[in-house]
Amino acid sequence: MTFRPLHDRILVRRIDAEEKTAGGLIIPDSAKEKPQEGEVLAAGPGARSENGTLTPLDVKPGDRILFGKWSGTEIRLDGEDLVIMKESDVLGVIEAPASAKKAA
Repeated sequence: MTFRPLHDRILVRRIDAEEKTAGGLIIPDSAKEKPQEGEVLAAGPGARSENGTLTPLDVKPGDRILFGKWSGTEIRLDGEDLVIMKESDVLGVIEAPASAKKAA
């Protein structure tokens, strides 16, 4: 099934957080918090201003983003837990360092 968000909404898959702390302690599932990092799977065309012009989104499919802990609406699509949110809920885009881009 394909899903196309409307207006300035995006579809995000959460990226699981590390299961170990920096000190090597393993975090049990009951103590984990929801990840605040995700990958954009689909993005709408953009928001419309009052005069009708379309403002394109700054994020695009494939971007890794940070978002607020309680942002968006959780849905289940094709057996996968996803989040739909507005672009304004995105705190920032995580960009890979230049050395990692060359390796890819």
